[in-house]
Amino acid sequence: MYDLGDIVEMKKPHACQANRWEIIRMGADIKIKCTNCGHIVMMTRRDFEKKMKKILEKKLIKDSE
Repeated sequence: MYDLGDIVEMKKPHACQANRWEIIRMGADIKIKCTNCGHIVMMTRRDFEKKMKKILEKKLIKDSE
């Protein structure tokens, strides 16, 4: 569904009026970073799944050849 490095849109925009967040940590908690101002927010996976609206960009996977 979503992975480390993906850009997601949340249901509510950040205070800086941007609504693009990069996932920078995944585990029991998920840490996201605002792509406009760089503010970092950490929340539980359950809260993240409730507040996420959609995935905007998937991180490109590079082949290690």
